[in-house]
Amino acid sequence: MTRPLGPEGSSAEPRSPNAMSVRDLLERMREVLLLEQHGEGDLDREIGSQDVSSPGLALAGYVERFASERIQVLGETEISYLNSLKLSDRKQRLEVLVRFPIPCLVVTKAQQLPDGLLEMTSKHGVPVLVSRLRTNEFYRRIKPVLEEQYAPTTSLHGSLADVYGVGLLFIGASGIGKSECVLDLVERGHRLVADDLVFVTRRGNDILIGRGHELQRHYMEIRGIGLVDIPAIFGIRSVRQQKRIEVVVQLEEWQHDRPIERTGLDGESTTILNVELPLARVALNPGKNITVIAEVIAMHHLLRYSGQHPAERFNERLMKHMRDASELKRYLREDDE
Repeated sequence: MTRPLGPEGSSAEPRSPNAMSVRDLLERMREVLLLEQHGEGDLDREIGSQDVSSPGLALAGYVERFASERIQVLGETEISYLNSLKLSDRKQRLEVLVRFPIPCLVVTKAQQLPDGLLEMTSKHGVPVLVSRLRTNEFYRRIKPVLEEQYAPTTSLHGSLADVYGVGLLFIGASGIGKSECVLDLVERGHRLVADDLVFVTRRGNDILIGRGHELQRHYMEIRGIGLVDIPAIFGIRSVRQQKRIEVVVQLEEWQHDRPIERTGLDGESTTILNVELPLARVALNPGKNITVIAEVIAMHHLLRYSGQHPAERFNERLMKHMRDASELKRYLREDDE
């Protein structure tokens, strides 16, 4: 059964990624991508997608499905094609291309720009960047930057810890004991990632990476004490900068009339940024050792990840025992000699 993360766990719907301009790209990646600007262009143009593509078909005249929000890369093939055209035809093809609101054109391998290219791009304000990198190397370096910039992101109210290599995200009502539970885990040798506010970024289709706020990172608020500097007290090995979130642990008050999962056959799940994660509900009552339970949750996840499901194995053994007992009773009923 899948449940959306409740109001106490999620602050809002996933926010839109921060837009990146061509100027931002130049400032951040000029040396990494070996970029130089040629001609005049509007560097404040927004890069509307994390994808990078080649405008080969658009240069050939097919623009029905042209992704104009992407950075357009002109490699050797595209430059060779443009150089093969007459100047008038080349300008006509480039005119069709630059009329679209493309962020910028990038020419790789420091190739010489075809005649008429800067004239057309400057006319429509399209920046032209030249990189000394080979085309494949340019793609390899720029894609991780754009993917990180445009990855879906949200913030959660909770605490994130690395327990036996498993990222456990603790959520629950304010004051229920999330920080105290993680503090006890740190004291037992596990690692704190973030407390109170967790920033979550989705990578690919199903990987969620959690980290803390830049200013608050690795400081923990303990009610009655105040802010605690975890690495100063427990050492640098007690913290880590980020961790993949693999299990959500919801701490909640014990309620006698509320059904609680007893076998683990009907496990719950929750979704964060459209990624489904297993959800473990832990009802709190006096004397319960939440820290040990958290460690068991992590080890149980590792066991299931390795292909073993204790609840299913127990159920299979129980069903086999019942079948064997039924067969024995039937045999005894039919044995009338």
